[in-house]
Amino acid sequence: MVNIKENEQLSVLNHSCAHLMAHAIKRLYPHALFWVGPVIEEGFYYDIDLGDVSILEEDLALIEKEMKKIAKDNKLIKRLELSKEEALEMFGHDPYKVDLIENMEEGLQITAYKQDDFVDLCRGPHVESTKVLKNFKLLKTSGAYYKGDAKNKMLQRIYGICFETEEDLNAHLEWLEEVKKRDHRKIGKELELFMLSEYGPGFPFWLPKGMTLYKSLEDYWYQEHIKEEYQFIKTPTMLNKELWELSGHWFNYKENMYTSSIDEKEFAIKPMNCPGGMLAYKNSIHSYKDLPLRVGELGHVHRHEASGALSGLFRVRAFTQDDAHLFMTEEQIEGEIVKLINFIDRVYKSFNLSYRIELSTRPEEKYIGEIEVWDKAEDALKRAVLAAGHDYKLNPGDGAFYGPKLDFKLTDSIGRTWQCGTIQLDMNLPERFDLTYVASDGTKKRPIMLHRVIYGSLERFIGVLIEHYAGAFPTWLAPVQINVIPVNNEYHLEYAEELNKKLLALGLRAEVDARDEKLSYKMRFSQTNKIPFTLIIGQNEVDNKNVSFRRFGSQDTVTLSFDEFVLHIQDIIENKK
Repeated sequence: MVNIKENEQLSVLNHSCAHLMAHAIKRLYPHALFWVGPVIEEGFYYDIDLGDVSILEEDLALIEKEMKKIAKDNKLIKRLELSKEEALEMFGHDPYKVDLIENMEEGLQITAYKQDDFVDLCRGPHVESTKVLKNFKLLKTSGAYYKGDAKNKMLQRIYGICFETEEDLNAHLEWLEEVKKRDHRKIGKELELFMLSEYGPGFPFWLPKGMTLYKSLEDYWYQEHIKEEYQFIKTPTMLNKELWELSGHWFNYKENMYTSSIDEKEFAIKPMNCPGGMLAYKNSIHSYKDLPLRVGELGHVHRHEASGALSGLFRVRAFTQDDAHLFMTEEQIEGEIVKLINFIDRVYKSFNLSYRIELSTRPEEKYIGEIEVWDKAEDALKRAVLAAGHDYKLNPGDGAFYGPKLDFKLTDSIGRTWQCGTIQLDMNLPERFDLTYVASDGTKKRPIMLHRVIYGSLERFIGVLIEHYAGAFPTWLAPVQINVIPVNNEYHLEYAEELNKKLLALGLRAEVDARDEKLSYKMRFSQTNKIPFTLIIGQNEVDNKNVSFRRFGSQDTVTLSFDEFVLHIQDIIENKK
C-alpha cells in the first residue's frame, strides 16, 4: 500500500488532481461550492455543497470524463498571492471561503491556485499543468459534516486517487479489489462470526464461531501475560460520577459517555478502564519491593460514537480493551519498557504482523507537568526502543496531554497500516488519585505509571485479523479446525463420529459433516468456510483405522495414522505455524 501523504511527489500530484476534480464538478454543476480538498493517505477528497443535488456513485464516470477533457487541454496552473482584501473580493460569493479567509492568522500569506476558469484557495504546491494529471480514478462518495461538526450542514465528499503512470494506477485498483474481498463485514457474515443489528447500532453480537475465535484470543492473552508475571483484575462497568470527575473524564469526555441515575446519584458506564485500575491500586499499601507491579484487565467499555462513524468491528460503541497498567519506580522505566516492547513483539509475530514504532512527544500547548520531567520521560522511551533493538519515527507534539507515548503501527498481509498497540507514560492519574508507594527510606513516593494495550480492542483486532488472513485463520485460531467428512454415511459415518469424539476429547475443534450431500459439495463447503483441515473418511480409512486429510487451499491428500495426525496438528497449533 502506498501512503500518498508520505510521498512528496504523489502528494503534490494528488492535491493537484483534487483541484482538477473540483474544476470538472464546477463545469458540470455551476452552483457547486467547495469547502476543503486535502491529500490523505489513500489519495484525496473534496467536500462539496451541491444544494439539493446529490452526486451518486454512477455519476463519477461523468466527472472523470470532464476531468480528462481538462487534463487533455493542458491548462497551466498558476499560483496567486493575495491580500486578505483581495481574497475576500475574489471569493466573496462563497461563504465557505469567506469563513476560511476570515479565520486565517494575521500576516499569513494567502494563496490561491488558478487553472483556466477555476480558482480555489490553496497553500499548494501544485503541478505546472493539468496535462500530467492523466492517471486518476474517482473511488467513492460519502457524506461529511461541514467542519466535522454534526450540528452543521452535511456536505458531499468525493474521494479519488492519482498516480504518475497507468501501471501504478492499475496495480492500485487491483489492490483495492483485494481489499474489498477481505472486508471483515463481508467475511464475518459468510463465516458466521458476528452480526450487527439495528436494535443495537455499534454493539456487535458474537455468534458461536466468532465467540470461539474471541475466546481463543482471550486465552492466548492470559497465557502470555502469566509468562510476563502480570496480575489480573476486573473492575465494575458502571461507577459514580465523582470518580469520573476525579479522573477528569466528566469534564473532558462526558459527551462520549453513557450515564444513568441510581439512588438519586449520577453514574456513568466506563469509557475506559484506567480509573477503576487506580482504585484497585489504592486498595493496598505498596512498597518499593512490590514494584514493578503489572496489572492487566480485559475490560468491557462503552463509548458514544456518532452513528455515521460506526463501521463494522472497526468503530463500535462497546468493546473490550486489553488494558494493562504498570506501576514502577523512576529507575525501572527503561527496563520495563524494553521488556514490554519485547513482549509486544512476540505477540505480533505470532499473528505474522510486522510493525513500526512511532514516538509521540510533548504537545506544544495543553500539557501537564514540568518540561524537565517530559524530557526525561521522552529520553527513557527513546533509549528503551533502541535497547530493544528497534528504530522509531518521531511524531513531534502528538503525545497525550499527560505524557509521551509509543504507538505500534501494524502492517498486514497486503500492506495496510493499523494502529493497535500503544505504551503511554502517564504523569496525570497517579497525581490525581494520589497513588503512592513506600520507598526504601520509608517516605511515600509517587509511582511512575504506564498504560498499554497490545490488541487495542478485541473487536477491532479481530476485524484486522479477519482482513489480514482473508478469513483463513491459522489452525490455532480457526473456529473449526477439523471438518470430518464421511464419503458415504451408510458405511463411513460411524468411524467418522468415533474420530470426531476422540478429537474433541483432545481439545481440538472438530465437527462431522453428516449431511446427505455429495462428497464434492462437502469438500467445497470446507474450502469456502476456510477450515484448515478436512478429513476424508472412506472405506480405506475404515479398514486401516487411519485418516486422510487435505489442508485448506491444497489439492494434495495425505494419509496418516490417527496418532500421527494428532501429533501433526498439535505441533502446528502449539507452535502457531
